[in-house]
Amino acid sequence: MFTAGTNSPIKNTDYRVVLPFYAYAALSFLVATLLISFNVDSFTQHHFNGKTLAITHTMALGWGTMMILGASHQLFPVLIKGKLHSIHLAHISFISSALGIPMLVYAFYNLNFGLMADFGAVFINFAVISYLINLTISIVKSKKTNVHAVSAFTAVIWLLVTTFVGLLLVCNFQTPIFSKSSVYYLSLHAHLGIIGWFLLMIVGVGARLIPMFLISKYENTKILWWIYGLINTGLITFIITFTLGANIVFSLMPIGFILATLILFSRYIYKAYRLRIRKKIDGQVKISMVSVALIGIPLVVITGIILIFSSLGHQQFVMLYGFTIFFGFITAIILGMTFKTLPFIVWNKVYHHIAGLGKTPNPKELFKSKIFVANVISYFLGFTILSFGIINTNTITLNIGAILLVINAVFYNINVFTILFHQPKLQ
Repeated sequence: MFTAGTNSPIKNTDYRVVLPFYAYAALSFLVATLLISFNVDSFTQHHFNGKTLAITHTMALGWGTMMILGASHQLFPVLIKGKLHSIHLAHISFISSALGIPMLVYAFYNLNFGLMADFGAVFINFAVISYLINLTISIVKSKKTNVHAVSAFTAVIWLLVTTFVGLLLVCNFQTPIFSKSSVYYLSLHAHLGIIGWFLLMIVGVGARLIPMFLISKYENTKILWWIYGLINTGLITFIITFTLGANIVFSLMPIGFILATLILFSRYIYKAYRLRIRKKIDGQVKISMVSVALIGIPLVVITGIILIFSSLGHQQFVMLYGFTIFFGFITAIILGMTFKTLPFIVWNKVYHHIAGLGKTPNPKELFKSKIFVANVISYFLGFTILSFGIINTNTITLNIGAILLVINAVFYNINVFTILFHQPKLQ
């Protein structure tokens, strides 16, 4: 799919599988920002409240996960140099998650852990299982793997662990399964998803996409395997320290592994940048590269929580930690990669059979560049201002940041749906 040149053939999964994920994710992003704007006071409370849970899961599942699932259905066959095993399983994955996410978000928003939450969690797990089965059979049939494919596949396994733990925690609210309350296990559940699913997938696939779009000659598979090992070691170490209990020194060990990961990954991207053939870098790739730097913000915040605020009131820093993850590096890389991947998919859908009949537009011409710039500016302003608002618990600052993020989401949706509804234009 994702080729360096606009005239290169695109290795396809049926666009009818991929595009619904993009549309759903875009709308989820808008919903999440609206939820924030209507509930800014939730950022001044304890992080375990219905509104914050709803916003977090809208971002984690509706925005981040649905976007990654959509893109990876297209990208994974390219990584394994094969075909996606089943279009039907892909459709099942979308339908199940599309049903389960709003059910779960609605239940969280109202802090009602009844049948609605149960069914939502079951649907989401079913969607992940369908996706994992599809990838597994695809890999077996292709008999070709690489560090990028292994990273993506491992990330999906961690996603299943995350969603299954989430299902158990929902059930635990009604019928005690664990020795402690579900609130106690939220940190475990969150970091399974943040590190195992998001970080591993974004780093593993980003190490393929960013150099590709830079048209870079740099490649170092050995470093990428080290990155893969460090992320998984860091997560497993976190699980062990969480389960057995640990002092501050041992609590910092997972952070050390993740820090080493980020240093190696940043160095990898920097070298790819230095050895790029394409000297002029477009805005989409620039944002994706900025997202690499944004990964470090949550790491700094969590280190501060452990070292400095462990004996103080640190609730706002916990809130900031979550916000900088979902609205920081995850959102930044999606904002960039959306407009590098989606135009290619839609261009191939619209022009594949008529490309020789006349001059076709460049894929980057399928969306409005001025709206994209406005999207980027409103995003960074909203992210920065809302972050300060969280720290200061200032409702005026929070409202300004929230409004800017809504504007950002509106601009983003305008461009996404402009691409999705693009009609043929031949010259």
